[in-house]
Amino acid sequence: MTTVSIDLRRPIGELDRRVFGGFVEHLGRCIYGGLYEEGSPLADERGFRQDVLTLLRDLRLSVLRWPGGNFVSNYHWQDGIGPKDERPVRPELAWGGTESNRFGTDEYIDYCRALGAEPYICLNMGSGTLEEALAWVEYCNSDRPTYWADQRRRNGHEEPHAVSWWGLGNEIYGAWQVGAMSADEYVAEATRWARAIKMIDPKARLVSCGELGWTDWDMRVIDGLASLVELHSIHLYTGSEEYWTNVLTPHAAERAIASAATALQRAAYAQRLAQPPRLVYDEWNVWFRNMTGALEERYAFHDALAVGTYLNIFVRNCAWVKMANLAQMVNAIAPIVTTPEAAVVQPIYYPFLLASSGHQAVAIDAYVDGATIEAPAELVTRWPHRLDGLGPFDLVDVAATCDVARSKVALSMVNRSEHAEQVDVVLRQGVFAADATVRCVTGDGSPASVPGVEAAQVSEGSAPHKDATVSVTLPPRSYVLMEARVGGA
Repeated sequence: MTTVSIDLRRPIGELDRRVFGGFVEHLGRCIYGGLYEEGSPLADERGFRQDVLTLLRDLRLSVLRWPGGNFVSNYHWQDGIGPKDERPVRPELAWGGTESNRFGTDEYIDYCRALGAEPYICLNMGSGTLEEALAWVEYCNSDRPTYWADQRRRNGHEEPHAVSWWGLGNEIYGAWQVGAMSADEYVAEATRWARAIKMIDPKARLVSCGELGWTDWDMRVIDGLASLVELHSIHLYTGSEEYWTNVLTPHAAERAIASAATALQRAAYAQRLAQPPRLVYDEWNVWFRNMTGALEERYAFHDALAVGTYLNIFVRNCAWVKMANLAQMVNAIAPIVTTPEAAVVQPIYYPFLLASSGHQAVAIDAYVDGATIEAPAELVTRWPHRLDGLGPFDLVDVAATCDVARSKVALSMVNRSEHAEQVDVVLRQGVFAADATVRCVTGDGSPASVPGVEAAQVSEGSAPHKDATVSVTLPPRSYVLMEARVGGA
């Protein structure tokens, strides 16, 4: 038996819809053969796979990061504009492939518009130059009669693309990155870029390149760039075939958020900033099986429970996490898998679908009183996913939100137990106006229509209410979204 107490008088932050964002990279079949497939009977005249676009629209993605990822550190954006048949084919250094450049800036912007998502472009700070970056911002955002803005117009886009979000490089700390730098080198270079980009576009919103949130790199970059950026990025991938390791490692994100938030507050205080930058998890997912090649991970249902836990963590910490981008969206470590004939979804698709459609504008305090579990021994010592000092963890992980009028609540609950769990949701002020609606995701290992892809089952129902309490039964190892109307608050 678990009791979840929620209090509409205890808001913990405004939930930015950008936490339900995505990421696509020129990696394997993510772009080509994934969301973009010229000549396919499933694609429109622009080459956009309509089956994939429909599935992504259903996720209500708020923002889409592009073009990388590791790919971006040797990507030169001018190769990807103009007539497609005249674009150069280049060697791709990050993943060992070949880049046709048939999907470039204008195709990406058109895709964002079709999807209803904001664009978020990561800049090449590896082999790229500041001059090249400024030209990219000019091409996308200038409304003046200048060279690159006129090039955009000649390429069929009279109006500016209005790209607000620009990432100052990707994982520049890593030896695997073209043009890797030390933290001090990066701060010096990123400072020059940030100041210049703000000159050409004062409305540009910049993202500094972070690591895990608690490293020396993060501390140095935050101290050096806090006055110049709106967000500081964190990347985290977790996963294991061992069940408890897999479903608990996302809690490493909570240490990262706490550490980075402290560093950001310290920098803001020391530098007398009006407010500190916030955080973006612009790469996150379960990823451990296919670490090279096309990265076509095939997800089991317990991976969906880990993804649901990540989303709960972002909601609970929405005062600091203002954007998150699931990496990635199609084929490569992705919720969607394509064949030439169809697109199907993997189990991790469903927690994102329910959370993005159900959660409301204001995160509220949720106190969970129920069984707990300690982290497995390997997670106390394993880097970078150490959980020492964290836990014990609730067997039922919960995040709660309400609308601005405080007339509706939504709870996402991850039951990590192998047994069904009875949960009483208790409202500390007011009463429930009606029975709650419940959507539940479970998995039994049954296959989907594409070989190797596991299916998940989604059921809908209701949970009875009595005054201030709703009682809901969570199936074993399940993800549940509960929504209920509030009256008499």
